[in-house]
Amino acid sequence: MNMYKEKKKNLLILIAFSAVLCIALLVGLAVSDKPDNRTLSATDFSTQTVVKTITEDTNNAVAEATVGYEEFLDTTVVEAKENGAEFSLTAFTVTEYETIAKMFASDTVNVRAGAGTDYDKLGKVAWGTEMQVTGVTDNGWFEVLYKDLIGYIRGDYMVEEMPGIPYLFVGDSRTVQMQMAVGSTDKAYIAKIGEGYSYFKNTALSQIPSYAGQGTVMIINFGVNDLSNASKYIKLVNDNIDTWVNAGITVYYSSVTPVGSCSVSNAQIESFNAALQSGLDERVHWIDSYSYLLQTGYSTNDGLHYNKETYRNLYSYYMSVISQQA
Repeated sequence: MNMYKEKKKNLLILIAFSAVLCIALLVGLAVSDKPDNRTLSATDFSTQTVVKTITEDTNNAVAEATVGYEEFLDTTVVEAKENGAEFSLTAFTVTEYETIAKMFASDTVNVRAGAGTDYDKLGKVAWGTEMQVTGVTDNGWFEVLYKDLIGYIRGDYMVEEMPGIPYLFVGDSRTVQMQMAVGSTDKAYIAKIGEGYSYFKNTALSQIPSYAGQGTVMIINFGVNDLSNASKYIKLVNDNIDTWVNAGITVYYSSVTPVGSCSVSNAQIESFNAALQSGLDERVHWIDSYSYLLQTGYSTNDGLHYNKETYRNLYSYYMSVISQQA
């Protein structure tokens, strides 16, 4: 029995010695890029030698790692300082008003935490929003009260008088349906189903000043219901162009767009469009929406009116033409 215990004890010692040896070899490989080619003697495998070797190698590895981390930390701090210098916010000063002023947003515009586009957005205000202005900055921004906060709006988006709406559409049933397709944000519509020249002259004309003013773009689209009145449309528009331009309104006339099978033909529409394009005052900008829809295609159920996708495409075309001529 004693002999068995002695053998068991020796076996445990041998296993422990083997484990220590394996750890020593693994640590040696992990902390050194170069293999140790020296010849090991029997004394190299003593417990004290193995423990000493592990300790020395571990200390060396920790020292190397510490130096590397310190170098990394120094580099990171320097880079952070450099990046901070590159992305510093716009500096500005504010001249405070003695009394709060009233101004209006001339378009949908962001309200920021500082007088620069590099500051965070606090929110946005829509065209025509009345703002309480508390000061002006040296770089052309207005300091405003916004939801119990101090915010800043670019000066070229603020006016002292209520501005004209950005876009005003004047027309017949097709204009009514465009409103249904694209909505009314920053836009107004003076339009009625089944109408033409008489409605334009007797009703719409007097309503235009209620919506349009400085900065308004007005798009007129009449004619499909009375293609024989081309000369009357030309005279009505030309008689009023001075008034509109002097009020700051930019005027566009959108050509009558193509039809499917209905009471009028595309040949009649082309004749009407040609007459207006040549007869309108040169200050009236022409939008060739007829050719646009012929090229891109359109969908109509009754031959006269379009689906929402066609109206949205047409509206996008309007905006592209207007932006190119701005």
